Amino acid sequence: MSVIPCRKNIKLREKIEEFAEILKSESHKLGSHGLDEQDFYNSGLFRGTIERIRGQFSATMREKREFAHSILNYMQDQGFIGEWKSAGESNRHDYTVQLETGRQAVIELKGCLDGNNTNIFERPPHANEFIIWSICTNPGADPRHNAWSGIHTRLSAEIISRQQRVDGIVIWDMVCGTMGRPCPKLDDNSDRLTEVEPFSLPPPCLYLLPATIPSPRNNPRPPPQSLEDVRIMQAFSDCFQCRPEEINYVRFEVTYRDNDMVRATRITRSGEMQRESSSTAIRRS
Repeated sequence: MSVIPCRKNIKLREKIEEFAEILKSESHKLGSHGLDEQDFYNSGLFRGTIERIRGQFSATMREKREFAHSILNYMQDQGFIGEWKSAGESNRHDYTVQLETGRQAVIELKGCLDGNNTNIFERPPHANEFIIWSICTNPGADPRHNAWSGIHTRLSAEIISRQQRVDGIVIWDMVCGTMGRPCPKLDDNSDRLTEVEPFSLPPPCLYLLPATIPSPRNNPRPPPQSLEDVRIMQAFSDCFQCRPEEINYVRFEVTYRDNDMVRATRITRSGEMQRESSSTAIRRS
């Protein structure tokens, strides 16, 4: 049992660590910098280059947006959603999607959910449904750590403290189903892949959250919504071959302990508890 079916690829992680050691010891032999080994490492050139590359990878959203655009175009072409549009950089969300029911779904893109950026979101007034979509492009990341950190540590605190309802979470990107992140949904079942432009994708991981904000006195343990309650999540599920037993349901339970408001997070899948926390105080980062 786990918060998300996939897990980090240990062999890939070992290769990354091995290659990192080679880079640290052999980088002075690369390029035409004209420095000997000692001067190269003393100059700060190596460290500065690594920081620049790291910053470029973490800062850019272009690759993530291109992936999201491909997915939304495919869903529209297949008739699972209506028109969609980008919200532009001036907004705290990324896309508005017209659903066949006339409802409007708003999507906020995030990277790996364990970062502080996960805390930054705002449900807009026009949203009938509001979901967060995690596109984590780092093959060396731990998907189980990221999912739990995002849902329990970060999102639950923001939802409860700021009264910001989130209807669902999609965890899914172009690394899913590759060597960097093998997908157990494809074990002996490659016909579940969906071809979208250059991507061959397994079904997404979907998480349904409560329709109301937890409150210690009036609403301590609201139930998660069903799939048909959140039509944009239903669209992802139907378009990309999710099975009922793969859908995740998230429940938050809040109460007071001394002077602190505390919450517990529980995630179930296929009727079984996958992970639950103890009651922990809300500490917004």
